[in-house]
Amino acid sequence: MLFGDHLVVVRGGGDLASGTVFRLRRAGFPVLVLELAQPLAIRRTVAVASAVIEGRALIEDLDAILFDNIDDAMEAARSGVVPVMVSPTLVQLPWEPSIVVDARLAKQNLDTSINDAPLVVGLGPGFTAGVDCHAVIETMRGHFLGRVIWDGAPTPNTGEPGAIGGKSSERVVRAPTFGILTWKVAIADIVAAGDVLGDINGVPIRSRIGGVVRGLLAPGYEVEWDWKIADIDPRADASACFEISDKALSIGGGVVEAILTWMGTRPQ
Repeated sequence: MLFGDHLVVVRGGGDLASGTVFRLRRAGFPVLVLELAQPLAIRRTVAVASAVIEGRALIEDLDAILFDNIDDAMEAARSGVVPVMVSPTLVQLPWEPSIVVDARLAKQNLDTSINDAPLVVGLGPGFTAGVDCHAVIETMRGHFLGRVIWDGAPTPNTGEPGAIGGKSSERVVRAPTFGILTWKVAIADIVAAGDVLGDINGVPIRSRIGGVVRGLLAPGYEVEWDWKIADIDPRADASACFEISDKALSIGGGVVEAILTWMGTRPQ
């Protein structure tokens, strides 16, 4: 492993975080992922967070496995596997991380500190380089996507999802009420506008556009009104449901750039 002495702890295992994990592992870094006990990932087929529910997640050639023992997780990280552990907070590790990446995409800084590791990287809005982290990666689609910011903040959260296939907010499916979530469709199914995707306590969930079901929040969850629970891709390419997105890879490339820049400029 090219950078085997530099453990990277990634907080969050959603699809954008998984693009970061993928690029870090390809570049030769050992990685540990920390996730919630009930992951909120929508694009579960390309999210290492799925290992929390399934025990294992295979994403392209990335192998992520759930662990509950820190020592076993550290051994797995050294071997090239991506260990996933349930922890909403940073945990004390026998192998101190060189880098911490907050990839939870909460649009705000929940608890990350610039003192969490020698290098702390934040993804997207909510972080300010030089204040609560050393570097921030731009996550908004457009000219600056994936760029590394060493001073200041990225583009503020607009509240509008990025456009895919000409559709923005229409492609996002939100909970019409609160209660237990049930699906009638699966990821990669093709649906039409108005189709019933599932229900929450009997209240139907409908798609506003036609396309492929790109993501679904895990069934059985108790959800709140207006939660993002599904994603419809109007491009209707089912194969893309199982591939890491261009956005995730761009963000991951920015994280790798930030780490290599830091490694090249820090005092020896």
